[in-house]
Amino acid sequence: MSLELTVTGAEVLLPGQGLVEAEISVADGMIWEGGGRKVDLDGYLVLPGIVDLHGDGFERHLAPRRGAMKQMEEGVIATEAELAANGITTAVMAQFWSWEGGVRGPDYAAQVFAAIARMRDRVVTDLVPQLRFETHMLEDYDALPERMADWGVSYLVFNDHLPHDRLAAGRTPPRLTGQALKARRSPEAHLAMLQRLHENGAEVPAALDRICDVLRAQGVVLGSHDDQSAQDRAEWRARGVRIAEFPETIEAAEAAKAAGDPVILGAPNVVRGGSHKGNASALDLITMGLCDAIASDYHYPSPRRAALMLARSGVLEFASAWDLISSGPARVLGMADRGEIAPGKRADIVILDAETHRVALTLAGGRVSYMNGAIAERLLK
Repeated sequence: MSLELTVTGAEVLLPGQGLVEAEISVADGMIWEGGGRKVDLDGYLVLPGIVDLHGDGFERHLAPRRGAMKQMEEGVIATEAELAANGITTAVMAQFWSWEGGVRGPDYAAQVFAAIARMRDRVVTDLVPQLRFETHMLEDYDALPERMADWGVSYLVFNDHLPHDRLAAGRTPPRLTGQALKARRSPEAHLAMLQRLHENGAEVPAALDRICDVLRAQGVVLGSHDDQSAQDRAEWRARGVRIAEFPETIEAAEAAKAAGDPVILGAPNVVRGGSHKGNASALDLITMGLCDAIASDYHYPSPRRAALMLARSGVLEFASAWDLISSGPARVLGMADRGEIAPGKRADIVILDAETHRVALTLAGGRVSYMNGAIAERLLK
C-alpha cells in the first residue's frame, strides 16, 4: 500500500528551482499538488529517488560464498534492502554472461534473471535486469536474442575483459589460477580457452554488426563498456550501441558527448577521487561536462555520496549534482515517469537528514522501502 500524505517544512528539490521549502503530496504512488495528512519534516531534504544505471554489488548477496546460498530469492531481498537503505528507487542489476564462468557464466545468469523476475512484484524497489555480454564468445551469439527474450531482459552492455596484450605476447595472464578454479577449470584448460577466444578477434566486428541489428529490432537497449578511444565509440555508435558506460579515456568520453551518446561514470571513481585502474578520473570528466549519469558500479552507497561530494566541493550546484543520479539516468533509460519531483511523476523519493545527509526514508512508487527510527516517529504519529 502506498502512503498518502503531504510533506511540509522540508527543503524539496524541485525542477528548475533547486532546494526550496515546499509542500508535496504523495497518493496512489504518484506526486500530487495537494491533499493528504500533513507531516512536518523540518530538518530534512526531500529529493528525487536515485536511479542506478549499473550495479553489480548484488553479487555478494546472491553468492556470498561459492555454493553457500541456494535460495537466490533471499539474495534479491537482501540486495533490495541495501538498495533502499542507500536511497536507490530504480536499480539496474548488471549480470555477466562471460567466459569467466561461475557467478559470471551463462547458466548462473539464467538463475539470476529468473530470481529477479520472480521477485520484482514482491519488492518495492524497481529492479531492472541488465546483461553484460563478452564480445568474443562467438559460439553464444545465436542463442543470445532468444535467451534475452526468455529472461525478460531488454538492456545489454557489451564487454571485452580478455587480457589481449598478455595473450598476444604468449604470456600467462594475471590471476589465471584463481580464475580457473572459480570457473571449475584447470589452469591449463582455462588458458587454452582464453587463447581460443583471443584468436576469434578478426571475426568479432562482423558478428557484432549482425547481433546488434537483431537485438535493436527486438527493442533491446544497447551500451558499450570501457571505451578506450574515439574510434571505439564511433564503431559502437555505427551499430546503434549508444550508451557509453565508464569510458576509460577523455578522448572516448569527448567523442560520445559530441555525438550525443549518454556517458555513464562510476560513483566510486568520483568518491575516491580517481579510477582504481588508472583510467580517466570521473571527477575530471564531470568537471569537463562529459557526464550524463553516475552509477553505483560495485558500491551502492556511492551514488549519494558522489552527488553530495560534487555539491560540497563546488564542482556542481546541488541540483545539477543530484540530477546525475536521478533525472539524468532516468533520461538515459527513457523513463520519463521518474527522476524528478513534479506532479504526475512516480513518487520515487529519498529523504535525507539535512545535517548528516544520511538516508532517513526511501519511497518507491509511494511505498516505503526504507525508514529509520527518527523519521518514523513523525510519520507514524
